[in-house]
Amino acid sequence: MSENPLHTLMNPKSIAIIGASNNPMKMGTMQALSVIKDGYKGKLYPIHPTEQTVIGLKAYTLPEELPETPDLGLIVVPIDHVFPLMESFGRIGTKSIIVCTAGFKEVGADGKRLEQQLNEIAARWGIRFVGPNCMGILNSAISLNLTVMKFDSRPGLLGLASQSGTYVTQTLSYLRKRGIRLSKAISTGNEANIDLIEAMEYLGEDEQSRAIILYIEAIRDGHRFIEAARKITPHKPIFAQYVGGSAAGAKAGLSHTGAMAGPDFLYEGIFKQAGIIRVHSIEDLYAHGWTAATQPPLKGNRIAVVTHSGGPGTAMSHVADQGGLALPTLSAGVQNEIRQYIPPHASSANPVDLTFNMDTDRMTVIIPEILMKSGEIDGLLIHGPMMSGWMKEVHPHLAMLFNNISLDEFLVQFQKDLSPAMVLPWKYDLPLVLCSFMDRSDDFTEAYQDNNIPVFDAPEKAARGMLCLLRHKEIRERKISPAALTPPKSPEAEKIIRDAVACGQGALDEAAAKRVLALYGIPVTKERLAVSLDEAATAAFAIGYPVALKACDWEIMHKSGKGLIALNIKTEEELRTAFASIRRAVGHDVPILVQEMLTGGRELVVGMTRFPGFDPCILFGLGGIFTEVLKDNTLRLAPLSVADAEEMLDDIKGKALLDAFRGMPAADRTALAGIVQKLGFIALLHPEIAEIDLNPVILTGANPVVADALLVLKG
Repeated sequence: MSENPLHTLMNPKSIAIIGASNNPMKMGTMQALSVIKDGYKGKLYPIHPTEQTVIGLKAYTLPEELPETPDLGLIVVPIDHVFPLMESFGRIGTKSIIVCTAGFKEVGADGKRLEQQLNEIAARWGIRFVGPNCMGILNSAISLNLTVMKFDSRPGLLGLASQSGTYVTQTLSYLRKRGIRLSKAISTGNEANIDLIEAMEYLGEDEQSRAIILYIEAIRDGHRFIEAARKITPHKPIFAQYVGGSAAGAKAGLSHTGAMAGPDFLYEGIFKQAGIIRVHSIEDLYAHGWTAATQPPLKGNRIAVVTHSGGPGTAMSHVADQGGLALPTLSAGVQNEIRQYIPPHASSANPVDLTFNMDTDRMTVIIPEILMKSGEIDGLLIHGPMMSGWMKEVHPHLAMLFNNISLDEFLVQFQKDLSPAMVLPWKYDLPLVLCSFMDRSDDFTEAYQDNNIPVFDAPEKAARGMLCLLRHKEIRERKISPAALTPPKSPEAEKIIRDAVACGQGALDEAAAKRVLALYGIPVTKERLAVSLDEAATAAFAIGYPVALKACDWEIMHKSGKGLIALNIKTEEELRTAFASIRRAVGHDVPILVQEMLTGGRELVVGMTRFPGFDPCILFGLGGIFTEVLKDNTLRLAPLSVADAEEMLDDIKGKALLDAFRGMPAADRTALAGIVQKLGFIALLHPEIAEIDLNPVILTGANPVVADALLVLKG
């Protein structure tokens, strides 16, 4: 594998900017000033067709006139000028470019052709580039800021790759106010050349970036994305916000599967498969990423809550408990230690509630140390450490009791060394997450943030910050199984599908569909196809009553509620009546499928559908006639490992139905996971199949059996 091009692009020793001028309102000028003002130590060369100097630096007319070949070129000029400039950089040997100029495929087909032309030039000269239509990069390790806003150049720990330039540049002041510092940031733009996956891989290899956050609008290669992420997530947490899954973008399918597996649901599944933690706001993307980047990993799920107020402590505890964290009652010994430092009426059990208390050492050092060294917790949540911010608020009321002392003199009396509180997470190797209603104008908030300890502005947010560490603990401990080996293609299954396609069928009839499934080892009902009443009676006798009858024709894709199914037929007389009724409902002499009548109260659905870049997707969930109403299902991208398939069984809300339930035995999870995995193999081996819907898959006792099957063919 070739080295990731971002290792070179992100670490230039010299940069040439085309688009910088002496006009302060130009984007290129702002980017050049960011390079100069934010501490970059390398060389900067402005290129301008007419100016002799740009922002105090000698300017050059063309790349060919530069005194050396720059490591990195940045282009932010009108689109017509981009192509000759890319050629110029190619001729002088520059191999890394950032193209900020817009007007490419984001504007339509003509722009897409221009983007292809840009790639052709780059390929000819061996250039790799970020963009077009992007906002630049950040590398705090070398104080490099190629965006338009001021950057806190102190080295950070959180790596960002974003398909929106806004989140790389406009949020820099927002992050600064919250003590969040980026290690590296890449605005990927249109991803004509270097894409989000390469950016994620680069951040995965970057030792400075201890956690990764992704802002995603679309992924074009699902298999490559999952493969890359799964190499990173067991060791380094990745968080993602995906915003492209509105109903407007949902796919309408012919099967239940296609109808349910819209883009948002699709990304939900592939993030889980990849081990990526999904968030639903940009605030959580930064805050949870920062928490994971800065704090020691959770080793268990036991946490303690320390608070000076019952309300916030209860809110923290509630959210933590709902998310899977445990708040164990502290041992008598630990409680006895704590009681020395809290009022007699206060709680020492967990949460530890100091009630109103101005002794900050008790809240931030003494009690946290008792808890952290106890061996009874794996992480600590604290609400309320504050001092200078609080004193600023109460000074107008208290000043008269201090001889009308000035605010500055008042604050001096409460200054103290906060460093003992700041070392606790690393002293005990346990994560610490805080909540304060005070911002950085308070000395405690400022100190915690400056020492890489996250401070949230609401108790629920702090608890969710701790929960993100639990989610990554679960990902680190996931069961791993070898990559799936696709079985050989069945010649008989291939012939069934090929013949149907040749006849212009839009789907296989149910009998043919189940035959294909059976050829790959998926359990289906015992059944026979009958074209006459006598054949149906003979089939029912051979199978054994009770039986079910169904109209069987590829053009009848959905039969429920249309009089095309008769269930629980116990006698030949009932069979004759049902046979005639189904044919009347159809309107012609359709073949009738006679199948065993399965017993079992638990119905599941397994399906397959395809999306561009995500092909094929496998769905598992609760089935039956309410499948689309309940929507209790999950999705993954095939091929599936055994662990992937087993994980899907536990990913639905109704997973308890797979356990022993009301006298019914626990489902044979191995057999059920096998159906899920094998359906992925079928989809990979037979790309002519557009959708598959196995609904219901009935648990007969412990054993799953496919009772109905629809295989839709590509048009």
